[in-house]
Amino acid sequence: MRKWLKHLKNQKGLTLIELLAVVVILGIIAAIAVPAIGNIIDNSKEDAHRSNALLIINAAKLGKTDGTFKNSDFTGTNSVTLQELVDAGYLDAVPADPSFDGKSYYSTSKVTKNANQYLITLYNFDGSHSYYNAISESKLNSDTKPVMP
Repeated sequence: MRKWLKHLKNQKGLTLIELLAVVVILGIIAAIAVPAIGNIIDNSKEDAHRSNALLIINAAKLGKTDGTFKNSDFTGTNSVTLQELVDAGYLDAVPADPSFDGKSYYSTSKVTKNANQYLITLYNFDGSHSYYNAISESKLNSDTKPVMP
């Protein structure tokens, strides 16, 4: 028995099987964790787009309430752009686009008004892709998220 205990104390390191088992377990954990983290990041970007869209609509509403913008500025083919909101002081700057680090939304993204609803069209930094195309404030505020293209 003493020889066997002494033999156990002299063992140093891990066998190849033990190392392979650890690598397999780490691989399984990584296979589960990476997609989950990716979904969390995508959801946070979508939530940031929605919050920015609501911020822009509220800035346009404030501009209308103050009298800087009139109803005619929002109706028909008329709209108020992000750049106009910045120039009038209702936004400090064109909001950052969460999908592109260091870039802002396209400055011609716009707010229009249809009856009693404000609608936003929000483009990425170069205008090649719209996140929201004439989406109403009520749709942005609802529990169901508008589908982003």
